[in-house]
Amino acid sequence: MTHKVPFHRVIVTDDEVEAVVRTLRSGWLTTGPQVREFEAEFARAVGVEDAIAVSSGTAALHLLLLAAGIGPGDEVIVPTMTFTATAATVAHVGARPVLADVDPDSLMLTGAEVERRMTDRTRAVLMVHFAGLLGDMKDIAAAVAPSCLVFEDAAHALPARRDGRHAGTTSDGAAFSFYATKTLSAGEGGMVILPEREQAARARKLLLHGMSKGALDRYGSGSWRYDIEDLGFKYNLTDMAAALGREQLITLEARRSARRAIVESYDSAFASHPALELPKRLDEESHSWHLYVLKLNLDRLTCSRDSFLDQLRERGIGANVHFIPLHLHSAYQRRYGYRPGDFPQAEAEFQRMISLPLWPGMTERDVDAVTSAVLDIAAAELKR
Repeated sequence: MTHKVPFHRVIVTDDEVEAVVRTLRSGWLTTGPQVREFEAEFARAVGVEDAIAVSSGTAALHLLLLAAGIGPGDEVIVPTMTFTATAATVAHVGARPVLADVDPDSLMLTGAEVERRMTDRTRAVLMVHFAGLLGDMKDIAAAVAPSCLVFEDAAHALPARRDGRHAGTTSDGAAFSFYATKTLSAGEGGMVILPEREQAARARKLLLHGMSKGALDRYGSGSWRYDIEDLGFKYNLTDMAAALGREQLITLEARRSARRAIVESYDSAFASHPALELPKRLDEESHSWHLYVLKLNLDRLTCSRDSFLDQLRERGIGANVHFIPLHLHSAYQRRYGYRPGDFPQAEAEFQRMISLPLWPGMTERDVDAVTSAVLDIAAAELKR
């Protein structure tokens, strides 16, 4: 019988269950004391003064842009190799997402590409730390004008560090995601880092309808009166999600280590095969290993990436693809006029990428099933 391995499976510990149950029994479920503690603990963990918890990574990106004053008439440079949230939130604030090609090795923006895409309307660059590998923020910062902001989409990157600095702490602001597949998962959720205090205060206000007080302050010992000081959003995180996030923050490095052990098994299995190319890495600290993106050397194979992926799935391996470049999607073509061929490096890499299962809790049997399936298919499809 085929041993099936899903792309991801949630592993929840007894401590995490107990933390959520305590919150359920506390009498307070929405944004409250757990969220406040989670924000403080997250800020300490990454080495910043303040962190703002929100309902999703997308909400974090949206508030990041709004708080920084990005709006109509502005342009924001975004890599085409990313999930739609990175660019869609630019559109949601009324600015134009200017897509850019990526380095074929790292699948991230480069300073040279940013320079090519900059105009006098460029207000910001959104650097995506692809798959969890930290990009070269110094290269990007050196490429932009002094008035241009540099933000980090750090959805994949926790808890990676580069040059001793955590993801999200070497720019004008950052957004994190706590989606179910992330290294720190609250099911849903996100975090905003804005080092400029006025911007951080605005983001905190906008995340809950622009109100001067949240529920905990209104229903607790403070006055019931409040003011709507801005027209904001319903982006607050619940105490239940925060309780789960707090427990996962404690074991964050252990879960990254578990991911790295699986990566080492994959690397060992695939390193010598002529049709397989391992993911880029720098050192142990600079990668969170959110994704393991294996590249196929298609000139050595008789099949396409899609056929290879179909064969993996037929064998019960839940492989996937991250990501379809944004300029290949109909919404970006219809709204902004992008077309196939606009970003050749991203397209070429997309055609040969496969994301393999990678999650803490994978057993030796799971890993063996994945590596055996990949190697069997590669051997059968290898050009002679």
